[in-house]
Amino acid sequence: MKILLANNYYYLRGGSERYFFNLFNLLKEAGHQVIPFSVKDKRNIESPYEKYFAEAIYFNDYKLSIKNIKISLNAIYSREAKKKIEGLIKEIKPDIAHLHNIYSRISPSILQVLKKYAIPSVMTLHDYKLICPTYSFLSNGKVCERCKRYKYYQAILQRCNKGSLGASLVNCLELYIHKVMKFYEDIEMFIAPSEFMKDKMIEFGLDKNKIVHIPNFIDSNEYSSSYDFEDYFVYAGRISPEKGIMTLIKAIKHLNIKTNLYLIGEGPDEEKAKQMAKGIKNINFVGYQTGDELKSTIKKAMFVIIPSEWYENFPFAVLEAFALGKPVIGSNIGGLPELIKDKFNGLLFEIKNVDDLADKIQYLLENKEIIPTLGKNARSLVEERYNPQIHYQELMKVYEKVIAGISQKFT
Repeated sequence: MKILLANNYYYLRGGSERYFFNLFNLLKEAGHQVIPFSVKDKRNIESPYEKYFAEAIYFNDYKLSIKNIKISLNAIYSREAKKKIEGLIKEIKPDIAHLHNIYSRISPSILQVLKKYAIPSVMTLHDYKLICPTYSFLSNGKVCERCKRYKYYQAILQRCNKGSLGASLVNCLELYIHKVMKFYEDIEMFIAPSEFMKDKMIEFGLDKNKIVHIPNFIDSNEYSSSYDFEDYFVYAGRISPEKGIMTLIKAIKHLNIKTNLYLIGEGPDEEKAKQMAKGIKNINFVGYQTGDELKSTIKKAMFVIIPSEWYENFPFAVLEAFALGKPVIGSNIGGLPELIKDKFNGLLFEIKNVDDLADKIQYLLENKEIIPTLGKNARSLVEERYNPQIHYQELMKVYEKVIAGISQKFT
């Protein structure tokens, strides 16, 4: 089968790209011909198809100007991406297109080309962009659903995108234009990694017959688990408002413990977090880590904390911790409760509740003997449920269904 994979980025930028490349390799190893489509970037992985990649779109600022208006219109509807993917399709003639994050760079203009050449398409939803102008259901650092029932103008009123009127206006117009033009109605099937996301998309108006839940996967063979640990626990991820770092720091301050917390990552709230943690000797800002270095740090830890304060989808951070044999303390929001089973492979706490988070940390520190059991349960879960083989089988069912459907339409 010839499978076209489209994503805004063709380098490892975040969790959605990690899934993108894991899927790329999984399909390739299964004997399929996998063809990428993306935008040009000096950080891209080399590809024989990069000549078809569209030019990147960069926003230097969000000031109202003729230049930025042109950039914004191109982000909403890219004629170049449309032209480039048509050339690619003519050369390779794919059987199916699997789309990922395409808005604001590639844009849904390519859907018209897929329809023109009768190529069925599926889309994995990595965030909430189809129903939320700023993709995250966050407004000024708090969960917000004001845009329900197509009230996208709320993004402007609340200045949801970094407090910028211009950026929020572009996000609002983007969703209204895409809605009026019915671009995403041409996608045969949407894939939601979490049940939470599936339910939320249906709640906001997506046809329940066009969305299926397929969890993300991880190859546990690439992770060497350990059930021993040193005297520390970790947070690994972006240091940004929605990640709940401030709640975590407050919980550590509340506990007054000697066990170390390693904060791994970078982000816009880093300086603010350091100021809040000033004087707390057992909070260590490790900085950015990736690859074997990150695996090694997590592998030696007691447990991992994910104190998110937004609608997490199905984070790889949890899967990776589980694959390394580590339990996770996570907030009870979004897709996290689907992964973390209380006192089986981790603990759940009430979102933003400093006392509850502190209690859960204290519980594991006072009951260290259960940590290996929780870690083994976590490892077993990813081996048995979230493995590449199951993911591939479920994905092939979707592919075959939409291919059969499109062929019936054009016969």
